[in-house]
Amino acid sequence: MIEYDLIRHIPIISEGPVRIMGWVTHIRSSGKLIFIEVRDGTGVIQCVIFKGDVAEQIFDMSKKLTLESSLIIDGIIRRDSRSKMGYEIGVTHIEPIQIPSEEFPISQKEHGIAFLLEKRHLWLRSSRQVAILRVRAAIIKAVRDFLDNQGFILFDTPIFTPAACEGTTTLFETRYFEENVYLTQSGQLYNEAGAMALGRVYSFGPTFRAEKSKTRRHLTEFWMVEPEAAFFDLDMDMDLAQNLVMHIVKTVLENNRAELEVLERDIGQLDKVSLPFPRISYDEAVKLLNENTIPTAWGDDFGGDEETVISRNFSSPVFIHRYPSASKAFYMKADPIRPEVALCCDMIAPEGYGEIIGGGQREDDYDRLLGKLHAHGLNVEPFEWYLDLRKFGTVPHAGFGMGIERTVAWICGLKHVRETIPFPRLMDRIRP
Repeated sequence: MIEYDLIRHIPIISEGPVRIMGWVTHIRSSGKLIFIEVRDGTGVIQCVIFKGDVAEQIFDMSKKLTLESSLIIDGIIRRDSRSKMGYEIGVTHIEPIQIPSEEFPISQKEHGIAFLLEKRHLWLRSSRQVAILRVRAAIIKAVRDFLDNQGFILFDTPIFTPAACEGTTTLFETRYFEENVYLTQSGQLYNEAGAMALGRVYSFGPTFRAEKSKTRRHLTEFWMVEPEAAFFDLDMDMDLAQNLVMHIVKTVLENNRAELEVLERDIGQLDKVSLPFPRISYDEAVKLLNENTIPTAWGDDFGGDEETVISRNFSSPVFIHRYPSASKAFYMKADPIRPEVALCCDMIAPEGYGEIIGGGQREDDYDRLLGKLHAHGLNVEPFEWYLDLRKFGTVPHAGFGMGIERTVAWICGLKHVRETIPFPRLMDRIRP
């Protein structure tokens, strides 16, 4: 195994000999000098090849390097005030691993999004996509760290499910030996079982929605974190959600400003996010929309346009709580004071990024839950195990789901969620 240094460690090493391995992202020459920018996934650094510092055959070979040539470089670290990193490498030796025989398909010129998605496996190498994926990884780590520190236990839920969670019209159906099953829309129902055993749990994995939607906020396969806690009510649920999102924002601002700068994100907008997040009822949201010339009747659902208008009134994410019960899933608990509304909430991100969290308090009464299954026209048999949770030691409990991709889109300031996941799955895209 070849020992080498990571580019991100160059400022720590600061001087002396170094060996890096990576790919050429830019190259130019000027007489006896060849300048190449090299990336290794952890950073990018300029490497300077001076004809007098390397063997003649190495200098001649270096002239043949092209974009995405892979190589091993030995050199000496030098301070360079013009570099963002503050350093460059004076090359003493280069060992090419591969010099591509074809021109790299993605050049400096503008490419259409359809072309870039076809070449997604190569587009991932661009500085913009690397920055997005680094922020995505930071967000996922922040989520896990926060929930772990709050006493939540990771609880893995199945991807194959025998019944719908959110509704039968948005399911991907597949054959499972002798019966038809579905790809999961949510781990929530199983998380409720976990919460009755472990107190506080969270699932984190892929979920699938067969919505025939082509908006900038929708994917057919996306990742969702879903905490569920016994003895939680709606207010406690919103407290948990806002503290989680605040932790994410603080973590990214502290550790990923370089990536946000690459993305030209207006960091000032993220700096404005503060606790507590505002909370408005569905009734207040309807009033707000009508005041902003968006005609809305009580009972109407909120789409992207409505969410955008609401979010413009706040610099932090805003909760909308107590939607009409008729518009919510069977498992949502009705408000005992106003049964026509549910003890539920959505968190709407600022700047028009829409819903990033949806959740609420679950129905914990057996008879009422059974009645809701009938009212929604659902077959009771697949939910017998779920009803059992209300037979044996039922307690108030609540939780929510947070979509990772929408959260990444907001934090990074992206126009479309298709850039927030390595290989997006859309209505019209299943490749590469």
